[in-house]
Amino acid sequence: MKERLGWLLQHLEDVPEGDDWLAEGERRVSDALRFAKRRRDWRLGRWTAKRALLGFLAIPGLEPASLEVRAAADGAPEAVRNGVPLPVALSISHSGPCGLCAVAAAPLLLGCDIEKLEERGESLVRDYFTPGEAAYCLGASGETGILRANLVWSAKESVLKALREGLRRDTRSVEVVAGPEADGGCRGWKRWTGSCLESGRRFHGWWRAREGYVLTLASDRETFPEEEAA
Repeated sequence: MKERLGWLLQHLEDVPEGDDWLAEGERRVSDALRFAKRRRDWRLGRWTAKRALLGFLAIPGLEPASLEVRAAADGAPEAVRNGVPLPVALSISHSGPCGLCAVAAAPLLLGCDIEKLEERGESLVRDYFTPGEAAYCLGASGETGILRANLVWSAKESVLKALREGLRRDTRSVEVVAGPEADGGCRGWKRWTGSCLESGRRFHGWWRAREGYVLTLASDRETFPEEEAA
């Protein structure tokens, strides 16, 4: 049986100007961020995560300020309600003015990523992709080549986040196999698979292109992306 997978895409203009929606601990973190861009990105990620959590949990009367998204010891986000950890897996990503969050019921390894569709360059593909991934990406040109390179890179990041290691780990230790671009998927989502070459652990993935970006979701169990959270 496929498990629920909630997701939400938000933009900088969606984030409220005030701090009423932040928990007390989050306000301290926000105030401590010295650089404006870092603070904007952090607030975008927290807002997107809280909106995704509200939609996924669907608890009547639940307010954003009662939720806190904390960084665990390994840097991965964790959700807390009134000081009590919530039984959910959470992943956050941002690129430019866009923030993406994925949420599912724990225990589950979960990662998400968003990347702008832009030229990546052959050197990045050859240096950071496996031979099979490089052949897939360099075997196409133009918009298809750009899509493939960004899809593989984003999917790798999603798997590395699901492993709770991120780019601290060699990107070539994870291999992504993308389905055909024309694969139907569900409501715009298309499938891909990923595997950790060291452990053999397999990941189930979804991807879609939207607003000039590619979005990817990864989990270690079969999931089904729900309608976007309101």
